[in-house]
Amino acid sequence: MKSLHIAATGMSAQQMRVDTIANNLANMSTTGYNARRADFADLHYQQFARPGAISASDGTVLPTGVQAGLGVRPSAISMQIQQGASSFTGGDLDIAIEGRGYLEVTLPDGTPGYTRDGGLKRTGDGLIVTSDGYEVVPGIVIPVDVRSLSINAQGEIYGYFAGQIQPQQLGQLTLAGFSNEKGLEAIGSNLFIETEASAPANVAVPGTDGLGTLRQGYLEESSVDPVREMTELIKAQRGYELNSKVITAADQMMGATVQVR
Repeated sequence: MKSLHIAATGMSAQQMRVDTIANNLANMSTTGYNARRADFADLHYQQFARPGAISASDGTVLPTGVQAGLGVRPSAISMQIQQGASSFTGGDLDIAIEGRGYLEVTLPDGTPGYTRDGGLKRTGDGLIVTSDGYEVVPGIVIPVDVRSLSINAQGEIYGYFAGQIQPQQLGQLTLAGFSNEKGLEAIGSNLFIETEASAPANVAVPGTDGLGTLRQGYLEESSVDPVREMTELIKAQRGYELNSKVITAADQMMGATVQVR
């Protein structure tokens, strides 16, 4: 019975859907996290009679044919690009990206990584880094004697020093944009790397080339909607149960067949 295999693919698909929902709910409080969605596609079909085939000697054409589906398969787990709410923190190195774009960082192997987590820190030498210690590009060093920092919407960092009225510009933050953000590869720790699907990064000043702006003292919250995720979880659970019932029904039908005397 093909129904056993078909139902098994359905249960596997719903399990992947539940796993995706669980990951979304687990990241409800992750800074800059965008919810994921599992997408599925039907498997190939067994053609018993193709549509348009001639069914009789008089040339009658089958209007629909006989095509039996063989189940479902996962086609993608895509990131839902959506701006999260900005939460006030008051931190002088906390920045929320309002609009498109990612901060660029340098990974341990020297390759570029990208993140929307704006909870930045500084090392003992004053270098601006992420919470995991990755250097933010371009490398900007905050002098030890800076009293306070100011970061404007265009990413310009100004430092206020004792005895000086006017601030001094310390550096310029940039943002990286991608033609296909869903093509980025997630590597954990709120980081992404570019792929052929995402296309190369377009690095520019915030507020230009379609990129967003920065907002100091705020962090972008996760875009996960708990109510929607719970609704999707119920639907996935029902789908799993229905596929399991198909397996039970198929097993009973096979049992009835072998018991025929």
